[in-house]
Amino acid sequence: MLRVALAQINPTVGDLPGNRQKIIEYIARARAKDADIVVFPELAVCGYPPEDLLLKEHFIRDNIKSLNLLAREVKGIAAVIGFVDIDKDKRLYNAAAVISDGRWKGVYRKKELPNYGVFDEKRYFTAGDDHIVFALGGHVFGVTICEDIWIEGSAYQEQVKSGADLLINISSSPYDVGKLKKRQELLRKRARRTKTFICYANLVGGQDELVFDGGSMIIDPRGKTRAFGKPFEEDLVVADVPVKPRKRISQAVVLTKGVFYKAQAPFAAQVAPEGTDVERIYKALVLGTRDYARKNKFRDCLIGLSGGIDSSLVAAIAVAALGKENVIGVSMPSRFTSAGTRSDARALAGNLGIKFHEIPIERMFVTYLEQLREIFGEQPFGRAEENLQARIRGTILMTLSNRWGSLVLTTGNKSEVGVGYCTLYGDMSGGFAVIKDVPKTTVYQLARLVNEQAGKDMIAQSVLDRAPTAELRENQKDQDSLPPYDVLDEMLREYVEEHRSLAEMARKNDKELVKKVIAMVDRNEYKRRQGPPGIKITPRAFGKDWRLPITNKYRES
Repeated sequence: MLRVALAQINPTVGDLPGNRQKIIEYIARARAKDADIVVFPELAVCGYPPEDLLLKEHFIRDNIKSLNLLAREVKGIAAVIGFVDIDKDKRLYNAAAVISDGRWKGVYRKKELPNYGVFDEKRYFTAGDDHIVFALGGHVFGVTICEDIWIEGSAYQEQVKSGADLLINISSSPYDVGKLKKRQELLRKRARRTKTFICYANLVGGQDELVFDGGSMIIDPRGKTRAFGKPFEEDLVVADVPVKPRKRISQAVVLTKGVFYKAQAPFAAQVAPEGTDVERIYKALVLGTRDYARKNKFRDCLIGLSGGIDSSLVAAIAVAALGKENVIGVSMPSRFTSAGTRSDARALAGNLGIKFHEIPIERMFVTYLEQLREIFGEQPFGRAEENLQARIRGTILMTLSNRWGSLVLTTGNKSEVGVGYCTLYGDMSGGFAVIKDVPKTTVYQLARLVNEQAGKDMIAQSVLDRAPTAELRENQKDQDSLPPYDVLDEMLREYVEEHRSLAEMARKNDKELVKKVIAMVDRNEYKRRQGPPGIKITPRAFGKDWRLPITNKYRES
């Protein structure tokens, strides 16, 4: 029997002293629970992903120095801790140190380096090639890192052949819809195939556009989930793993002599918590917003409240993330703002209990038009005048941000950002795009969830019922320019997330409409590149996931 603690922590990239202190705290907590071994996530020492910090030699040295300081604290318990290793030829490795008795006892170097989507580990790391196993009190276990357990026949199989009854995988696997179930099914498959226990420790927290959802787990050889970490929260998962110690051990690094296993409570099964995809998306957005603000030292945030569904949802998320006292709503009505949206913006601020300011933009708008009249001439009201209103609002928000030091949260959703139905230097102005990867149809689902959880209409029913509109000209509706959002969202999913061709998409939709949507996505890449980062919640988000050339003449024949 081995008592294992999975330390599901939320480190900050580059905060070596802060991460070290957090790891020391969780070592102490695990030791207080009589754990034999405590397991931390991938690159826990420096945070994940460190990206081009890895190109700085002093960063690598400091990360190893931090691990050495940590090792001194590992007494009366063993620990597996992710860090950046370097060899004599200055090659870098994504590695796991196995520590006991205050010293490193061995290092496993990640073999399978992901190089797709948001991952570009081959840019920085060299692949490891060993299959080292360890023995703790006669219990033999192997250590792998994230992708190693996803690839059939990788290092874990060699570790099982070397006698491992327990496989430990340290991971930094980011969230997207359905990812939790996918991980769980994969680990069940691996456990049944290898006839071993699998202990999986995953990172939690927000890092720029990524959110790590935790969900650390222990799977038994039958594929049953025996213990599960709280999604989207720091957690210490402690469980007794009923593996039998071996009398003879070969080919293993021995961590300590004998067994320091104490009187243990029976193995307590814990099932994965229930929850819908929409509930998990909401938690991801709240966590991602909270960590972006907290880790970048923003105390409060600013949101332009239009009275529409998108800004209403962003405001609700901001309150959940930062507290109502740290959210400021700014309504900026124009000549085209209806009485209904104006009152809904004010009512939302009251329902959420946030600070609220109303700054009409009409005088500023008129001044601009007067100054431009000589150049514009007697042309009809058009896109330039529409976008000017959005840019005035963006300027106001950024000026308030400069004055107060507040983080401006933009309110554009994936549907709008995808086809460029947004104004560069206008409603795209800000520091963080909370719902940048949330399709419009999902925005409505999340807004209804906010009301359901509150037990009342925090977001007014009139906001949910009103036809979406930017209110930049008289009687404007989004559907004047775009397909219905349920149709558009399905097209974007097929084109962006599944790489479907025009021919494939045209089987379900009008070919000319499909061509129009594809053209809008392609030609608006320049806008997306200049927008703020936002939280990834789908399998393929606009950002690190999506690298379409701005200069791009390809059209499907």
